[in-house]
Amino acid sequence: MSIRVLVADDQEIVRTGLTMILNAQPDIDVVGEAADGRRAIELARRLRPDVCLFDIRMPGVDGIQATRSLAGPGVADPLAVVVITTFDLDEYVYAALRAGARGFLLKDAGTELLSQAVHAAADGDALIAPSVTARLLRTFARPVTGSAPVRPVEALTEREEQILATVARGRTNSEISEELHISLSTVKSHIASLMAKLGARNRVEIAMWAYETNRV
Repeated sequence: MSIRVLVADDQEIVRTGLTMILNAQPDIDVVGEAADGRRAIELARRLRPDVCLFDIRMPGVDGIQATRSLAGPGVADPLAVVVITTFDLDEYVYAALRAGARGFLLKDAGTELLSQAVHAAADGDALIAPSVTARLLRTFARPVTGSAPVRPVEALTEREEQILATVARGRTNSEISEELHISLSTVKSHIASLMAKLGARNRVEIAMWAYETNRV
């Protein structure tokens, strides 16, 4: 089945370009377009796409606010959101991920990386542009002054520690499966266990916890 995508960007030429690139993929289908965050939220709630691809800078409701409305804390049935922007600014990346985004890309990422990010988000993975991943986690994945990292509700197993390290390095489920020589379903099971033990909403928060606790 095709991955249904909603594209939101205030520049028509960018929207058109992203739509053309995605529709050219054999298993991706753009089902809606929006020029601002408010319209994006309306369409997302009505169409329930598999993945939302949002620009950050949009008039009225921006991409961060739209992401928080659709995927943030407290959202009962969150959607998968990938944020894409021209601006390689740490505060944008941090805000997008804290708002619940499953991916962060720059607009010069290229067709292959864009396709990978959409597929990763649809599969429950998170893909962040390689140019910002390590810097982001080193800079922001630290406890707030005076606070300590969340303690897992149950001790991590040796295999979970291995999975944790690979997630923190930005590996997808398929890459983890190949690296550790285990099945894809086993990888997903371990990641689900990690999220439950750490109280994490997604694999990005798992990676942040790994940095906060000096595991990478």
